[in-house]
Parts: sequence; C-alpha cells; structure tokens
Amino acid sequence: MTTPPRKLAIATGGGDCPGLNAVIRAVVLRAHAAGLEVLGVEDGLNGLLEGTGATVRALTPLEVTPILGRGGTILGTTNRCSPFAWRDPDGTTRDRGDELLGRARALGIDVLINVGGDGSQALSLELTRRGMTVIGVPKTIDNDLDATVETFGFGTAVQVVTDALDRLRTTAESHDRTMILEVMGRHAGWIALHSGIAGGADVILIPELPYAPAHVARDLMRTLGGGRHFALVVVAEGCTCVGGEVTQRPVSGGLGPSKILGGAGQRVAEEIAAVVPELELRVTALGHIQRGGTPTAYDRLLASRLGVEAVEAALRGERSVLVSSQPPDIKTVPLELAVKKMRAVDPSGQLVAHARGLGISFGDL
Repeated sequence: MTTPPRKLAIATGGGDCPGLNAVIRAVVLRAHAAGLEVLGVEDGLNGLLEGTGATVRALTPLEVTPILGRGGTILGTTNRCSPFAWRDPDGTTRDRGDELLGRARALGIDVLINVGGDGSQALSLELTRRGMTVIGVPKTIDNDLDATVETFGFGTAVQVVTDALDRLRTTAESHDRTMILEVMGRHAGWIALHSGIAGGADVILIPELPYAPAHVARDLMRTLGGGRHFALVVVAEGCTCVGGEVTQRPVSGGLGPSKILGGAGQRVAEEIAAVVPELELRVTALGHIQRGGTPTAYDRLLASRLGVEAVEAALRGERSVLVSSQPPDIKTVPLELAVKKMRAVDPSGQLVAHARGLGISFGDL
C-alpha cells in the first residue's frame, strides 16, 4: 500500500502566463484541507539548487487566498537552464540532477507538482526516472500540448489579441490603413487563428500553412476592392512564406539564447509592400503583453480545477502523470504524453475551414 504523502512542493517553470497563481492557490488550499504541507519552489526548479538566488518556502492559505486573479507567478519562473544540463557562467555544462534530488529528500518532499509546458514536463519525466514522484500540470498560452484539450492562459491571450484587433480596427478604418498584428505562436497558430476569427481579421498567417506573399497581397486587394478601405492581418511569430524560414531578432544580456523569434509582422509588411507599394501598412507586435495581466474567468476556473486534481492525484498515490483537461472532466494521463508530440492546427480541419468560410485568407491558395 502506498504511503500517503505528507509534504508537497510546487514549482512553475517556462514562460509565465495568466492562471499560474490560480494553480498555486488551488494546490495550497486543497492540500491544507487534507492536512498536507506545501512548499513553493522559486524560479522553476532553481529553488532546489544552491547558489541560484532562489529558495524554497512554505505556502499557506493566508498567503495564497488573494492571488486568484493576479497575473504571473508568486514563485517566479525561468526557462533558461535545465538542472540536468546546467550552464555555469564560464560556459561549463554539468548535471545537477542528483543535487536537486538530494535537496528534495532533505526537505522531506514526497511529491513535486511541476507546472509548465513541454520543456518543464520533460524535466518532470527525468525526475521520475531518477526516483522522484512528480505530477505535471500543463501550462502554455500557445495551447499546443497534445496531452490536454486546453491549457490555461490561452483563453486570456486570445482575449488580449482580440481586444487589440478591436482597437486596431478603429484606427485602421479612420486612416484607410492595413494593420498587421504580430502575435505569439512559435510552432502552432492557435492564438492567431482563434483571435483572428474572433477579431474579424481578413488574413491570418500561421506556421502550419506557409503562405505566398503574392497571394496575401492579392487577397488584401480583393478585400479593399470590395468597397472597404482598411484591412486587418494577424501574423503568428512562427509563420513562414513558402520555402522561407522563421524570422528571428537578437536579444541582449543574460545567459539565454542570443536570438529569439520576432519580426514576422515587419517581414510580412515588407513582402506585401514589394507587391503592392501603394498600400499603407502599419505593424504592431504585442509581445509579452499577451502573457501578462489578469486571467479571464475561464482561465481561473480551468487553472483552479487542474490544481485541485493534481493534489487529488497525489492523494491517490499516482506518479508520473499529467492532469489533463478532458471536458467536462479533469483526468490524469501518462506524463510521457505531454512531451510526445506538439498539438498543431490541422490545415484541413474544421476550424480552418470555418475561417475560410468567413472569407479569411491564409495566403496559401
């Protein structure tokens, strides 16, 4: 018979997103109701490693009760370095996994609840292989994890983009301009597709459907030739033209990558201008605005349910599982499914077909 856990730890890794605090709150409230202690691991898993500036601290219902609607994460997060391939300031790479596990044992942690996307859950898998009991909670605003129907943060990001399109529409209409909005979506175009439909975009460019600049220009001119004097284009940051590559921009400082995705909106504007130079174009890149701020009511609900079920899974003695949204229920699935493959937009699926039915162009036909 499995010994019931007495002490849980929770960590939030990868990019921040609205709803993380709701998960933390739910885990602490449910765990304390069951008589369990909860520790918060700061800055991803860094709190379990010496010399990172992060630590592990007790979390209480009194502390977490007010954070339901707060964006970000009170524990901090990072996507810079894996404990299994830790990079020192001098560039040396080493495995600190055993150090992390030893600290967890010393703290008496029975179960780690690791909140994050595919990268964080890959770390969860390695921890389970090394003997730790881990329960994963899926998190990504890109909504691209195949092991769950939906992820919290996505709905909030779509709402932010839709609001931006509503605002851009008024200025586009006032000045007879074509507005190009660049949104997040490295490998999957869910944010661009959902918000583009909801926000009345004329063109949506996503990674799953490489476009031809000439076709985008043609379809925009058809729209403008029908009596309209403005247009809206939504561009996922990972989209590419046929035979092209994703656009990257340099970043400064830190130990992370020297380049990140960005600039796709400007690239699309230049491609359109090369075909239709008389078109007046403006580009807006939302960037991290999509990650910040207050989560929507639905994202708070989803995050809270995932957090509660993560504790329920721990109480049932489950290990190496991911809590997964399978409407109308929250269930557990093997953790391996979280990293097995990415959930991309189906180019021949109903959602794309419905968008085309609304007259939206993807620049591919």
